[in-house]
Amino acid sequence: MGLLDGKCILVTGILTDASLAFSIAERAQQEGATVIASGFGRGLSLTKRVIRKLPVEPALIELDVTDEEQLTTAARDVAALTPRLDGLVHAIGFAPEDCLGSGMLKASASDVSTAFTISTYSLAALCRGFLPLLEAAGSASVVGLDFDATVAWPLYDWMGVAKAGLESLTRYLARDLGPQGIRVNLVAAGPIRTMAAKSIPGFATFEDTWAAGAPLGWDVSDAGPVASATVALLSDLFPATTGEMLHVDGGIHAIGAITPQR
Repeated sequence: MGLLDGKCILVTGILTDASLAFSIAERAQQEGATVIASGFGRGLSLTKRVIRKLPVEPALIELDVTDEEQLTTAARDVAALTPRLDGLVHAIGFAPEDCLGSGMLKASASDVSTAFTISTYSLAALCRGFLPLLEAAGSASVVGLDFDATVAWPLYDWMGVAKAGLESLTRYLARDLGPQGIRVNLVAAGPIRTMAAKSIPGFATFEDTWAAGAPLGWDVSDAGPVASATVALLSDLFPATTGEMLHVDGGIHAIGAITPQR
């Protein structure tokens, strides 16, 4: 018996088989879930190809979180596939080039707005668009992927600000959606070599930091721990947990200073 037997989960953000979202979808299926995937624009064809590698090829809907009309259409498409959504995975993030690695004074207001809309506001947009299906589940779980923004990281710049907004938004959504039986939590993952990571200049800096400082160690090529934690939050194992940020980072968030490993 799997943790997600009988549950239907919408997973956004699958682009390659190195995506965290791909590993989450794979683990969710292994735990018995029916998965629905989403993609959009030019990346839709990539998503269509890569989801064939999952244990069961899931239904695929088109969903651009910046397009209100498409959000409405996507909700109708999902409703045609299932009477309810037991879980929703927000694995969406993007920032224009000037928002990463250039400090805080170079990016324009327009660029920052784009980063915030796609990386932060989209979580609220998804919850609003799929609210009737989430409510129909009786007890549903929304899980977003995060990179702990309680401190300032090198190079992360405006994306760090967007992630801080995501963390705050999660708490407010937990407040608003709790009465409907919907939990909203984040998994703060350590660095994983994904396509999104490649867009961060100097990503190797993060790899070196985790290699030197994570008490449990950290493998930047292994998305398994993040997928497992996400599936646990999607399951019924945490019925009274919401507004939480669960660290899956080898323990580095707990360390005040990095010391050489002996």
